[in-house]
Amino acid sequence: MSFPVRWIGSRPGLTALEDGAVMYEALAIDIGGTKVETAIVDAEGRIRPGTRFRGPTGAAATREELVASILQTAEQSVAAHGGPVSGVGIGSAGPIGRADGTVSPINLPRLADFPVVAELRRFTSGPVELRLDGTCIALAEHWQGALRGTENSMGIVVSTGIGGGIILGSRLVPGTSGNAGHLGQMQLRRREPDAVGTPWTLEGIASGTATVAWARAQGWTGTTGEQLGADYAAGTEIAIRAVRRSAEAVGEALCSITTLLDLERVAIGGGFSRVSPDYLDLVQKAATAAALHAYARELRVVPAGLDADGPLIGAAALVLAG
Repeated sequence: MSFPVRWIGSRPGLTALEDGAVMYEALAIDIGGTKVETAIVDAEGRIRPGTRFRGPTGAAATREELVASILQTAEQSVAAHGGPVSGVGIGSAGPIGRADGTVSPINLPRLADFPVVAELRRFTSGPVELRLDGTCIALAEHWQGALRGTENSMGIVVSTGIGGGIILGSRLVPGTSGNAGHLGQMQLRRREPDAVGTPWTLEGIASGTATVAWARAQGWTGTTGEQLGADYAAGTEIAIRAVRRSAEAVGEALCSITTLLDLERVAIGGGFSRVSPDYLDLVQKAATAAALHAYARELRVVPAGLDADGPLIGAAALVLAG
């Protein structure tokens, strides 16, 4: 088996274990701001039925609760699989420490410096690989999703946070520390006099959490992204302004990245990217309008092809890639 993506730097995995056994299946783990999800994924990128489990995370959870949720969810997948796995692939909200195998998610501050690679070695005698969740999404989308056939592209997620992964010259780029593509912390220009208590980063402006907070500061009485989407569909003025504000910030950020990297396509997934049927159209419009050069206006914004499966498929690919 081979993947269409080549890696810059050291290889993320092996094609066989030391005893010569071919690697067919991996334990995939996706650590996010509201949940951890695990599954067994085979070499064709298929999630094994009955092996997918979810556990809670969240900023209010203690470190002990977060660690227990990660380990218990992984144990459930391995137990459901009923046999050994050839490796463990981990995608996590960032930043991550590729060199020491730690995660310090901004949206899970109590998990800072958690040695996730060392903790998860108990599940395999094969390789354990850690990358940014956005990197995993880009890898999965390039392998069998909306980025297939591209040489220069990105996969990003717009949810409680914003992250992404970069592919250049058909090579997935992890970066020195493993955090390449962490576009949520890009600094953007000030838009209004107040920032609703959030930093002027893409994530602080455009994530689902930040957008709901901004709408509430304008007088909106809802509390969730789903409610915001319903009010957007109903024509509520504040909801319309909030959704457009998010989409425009994402589009302008993608224009800047495209101007720098000369991208051809960006695949966007994540729950908040579906807040309205025209969200990606709004992102595309903003990206095109902000472009100062003709080549940057060629960028195409498309929906992620693998949706919620992408993070797990990409995490597994970290150790299944040949």
